[in-house]
Amino acid sequence: MMERLKVRRDFLNAAKGRKWAAPGLVLQAQIQSDPDATPDTPARIGFTVTKKVGKAHIRNRAKRRLRSIATEVLALGARPGYDYVLIGRAGTISRSYTDLTHDLETALAKVHAQKSRANTHKRPRAAQKQG
Repeated sequence: MMERLKVRRDFLNAAKGRKWAAPGLVLQAQIQSDPDATPDTPARIGFTVTKKVGKAHIRNRAKRRLRSIATEVLALGARPGYDYVLIGRAGTISRSYTDLTHDLETALAKVHAQKSRANTHKRPRAAQKQG
């Protein structure tokens, strides 16, 4: 069982990290900012659903679905020393459990993927000033 994020500061810190949006959820991941955290510190997770998604009973249902898939997927794929925030979307309620699980697996892979995209389409700064 992973620790839960409960303090606003931890949610805001996670928002500064890597993000990936899928049809059923948004995943934010950031290395823990706690100075006492070591690379072996267990991962922590937080859940949030905005009022745009619906009334309280709908938001609670979305959070229950997110908690369910998180215990299944993040138990195996979460990296130690990271904070994760799962944000529910309107699609969280309507997507099948299998699709929602796949969304989280894909998002987890994407936030931990190395940035390999080079900015080759931009001209050098000196050329921009002349042209």
